[in-house]
Amino acid sequence: MSNRKTTFFYALLIAVASLAVGMVIASRLGMSPTSTAQTVAPPMNSAPLNGPLTAGMFRDIAKSVSPTVVNIRTESRQRAQDLSDFFGGGGGGGGDLFERFFGQPNPNQRTPQQQQQPREQVVQAAGTGFIIDKAGYILTNNHVVEGATKIVVSLYGEDSDQEYAARIVGRDPLTDSALIELTEKPNHTLPEVKFGDSTQILPGDFVMAIGNPFGLAHTVSVGIISAVERPFPVSEGRSQQVLQTDAAINPGNSGGPLLNLRGEVVGINTAIISGPQQQGNVGIGFAIPINIVRELLPQLRAGKITRGRIGVGIGPIPLDAVDEFGLKDRNGAVVLNLAPGGAAAKAGIEPGDVIVGYNGKPIRNRDELVGLVTATKPGTTVPVRLVRDRQERTVSVTVEELDLETESAALRSDNRGGGTTPQEETSSGFGLTLGNITPQVAQQLRLDRGIEGAVITAVEPGSPAARAGMAAGDVIVRVGREAVQSAAEASRSLGAIQSGGTAFLRILRNGQETFVAVTKE
Repeated sequence: MSNRKTTFFYALLIAVASLAVGMVIASRLGMSPTSTAQTVAPPMNSAPLNGPLTAGMFRDIAKSVSPTVVNIRTESRQRAQDLSDFFGGGGGGGGDLFERFFGQPNPNQRTPQQQQQPREQVVQAAGTGFIIDKAGYILTNNHVVEGATKIVVSLYGEDSDQEYAARIVGRDPLTDSALIELTEKPNHTLPEVKFGDSTQILPGDFVMAIGNPFGLAHTVSVGIISAVERPFPVSEGRSQQVLQTDAAINPGNSGGPLLNLRGEVVGINTAIISGPQQQGNVGIGFAIPINIVRELLPQLRAGKITRGRIGVGIGPIPLDAVDEFGLKDRNGAVVLNLAPGGAAAKAGIEPGDVIVGYNGKPIRNRDELVGLVTATKPGTTVPVRLVRDRQERTVSVTVEELDLETESAALRSDNRGGGTTPQEETSSGFGLTLGNITPQVAQQLRLDRGIEGAVITAVEPGSPAARAGMAAGDVIVRVGREAVQSAAEASRSLGAIQSGGTAFLRILRNGQETFVAVTKE
């Protein structure tokens, strides 16, 4: 072997040996990066659910999955008058249907003394979570940890006073989900759940819930899926499709897993409908489908959820208005209003347009459009297909980034005006009483100078207008494509519509133009 070849051979040998030694040293010192593949997107089992139901099946599921379920205790500082309903509803009282899953009394049921002396106080709450990664990552509900100044977790099988500190990694109010991480870890390997496929779940399927109801750790309950794709309010003006179950869920179950017959997570238990006296479970509970949360895990892990927004308020197509819109069926979503200066307004979309396609995909309903828009990367320009005046057209919309807190605050700050004026005109068939816009009415409703139309002074209960959501203080500015300048003009235009026909109205509400479709009796 020549000297050159000999030198090259030994140099290569030394390099390989150095690399091997370096890898050993790095592994001993903990310098090798830890894989987070499971944390980002745990595998999902989409195999069909089949096989017999055996006597020991639920027992086996409870035994295998309970070690992955944790109890979460939080502390937060809140002003007494700021304590609110589930998802920060504000207002409400004994008649509220949705409430937080904390093992605490309803915070809105306060004594007069508490109401008179608002003060900051430490609020303790309890919830549930489940381990998705041996590294100590846990999924739970956003409302369990939102605003928490302290989070501690207790594990299955350990002493009740043994707790581990945790921190919030990422949270998402729209899916009521949150990812937390243990900052203190036990000296043993943590178990982790397995993910099922929530799209396979159908009404009648058996499910199991494990949680911490009323502080009773690791309680198991069994039931069936009562419904799927049930719309559930998650913030001002927005809803999420959820699973409905009759498996017993109570305060403290929040954030716990809903499991299929293989013991795989198919949902995160999030809310209940309670009885008139806030009595707890009445057989109607809700869970966020796990597929929705699983898709968000990379963003939760990064600590920020990014969603798209085009700035439209949308609703379903009224059953009796399909022909009036010039549509073949009820597929699509009606534009009710526009955010001033928003993406849709800039693209030329108008109230009353029916969006039937988004970025090349047909739209079946409102929720489908919302899902497509929020999943679009902000800054992307997409074609939106719509029907206006019975004709189809396409506009290009540049998607904005959704700022949920700003959007919700703006919606909460809108206070409906209540000014009325003596009756001027009664619109038969719609259940409306209309008046002119006097200077006093304009001031009460805070209308811009020069606004013309007809103010609604009364709405007959149970009338078509009431069913369409119209109320006193709304101002009709258009009937169809024609502007109206007075109560008499609006009444004539409405009177010209035959019984069974649909009136397409543009109304002003809280300074925002809104589309309403009302079918005449």
